[in-house]
Amino acid sequence: MPIAIGTIETHGFPASLAAADAMVKAGHVTLIKIAQADSGHQYVVIRGSVAEVKSAMEAGLLAANDCPFNGEATAHYIVPNLTENVETTLELDFTEDSMPFRV
Repeated sequence: MPIAIGTIETHGFPASLAAADAMVKAGHVTLIKIAQADSGHQYVVIRGSVAEVKSAMEAGLLAANDCPFNGEATAHYIVPNLTENVETTLELDFTEDSMPFRV
């Protein structure tokens, strides 16, 4: 099964939380991290099969853009068929914290 990584950058933490919640509910994906980018921006990273990441990303984008008080998705990207060197270099692999939720 080809693995993909999907990421959404948002303006504000509530939008990133809404995106993360929608993504894990909409697709069979694992939430890898929610972290601060810069200047009030956050990002969410998920992984799973290519098809599941695509459907989860659609739900996450809708949720982030529906977040009240100026919450919005500012950027997003899917990396299908992730190679091992990208996964390791960018620390997108499963961690001890995310391992129990692995799909």
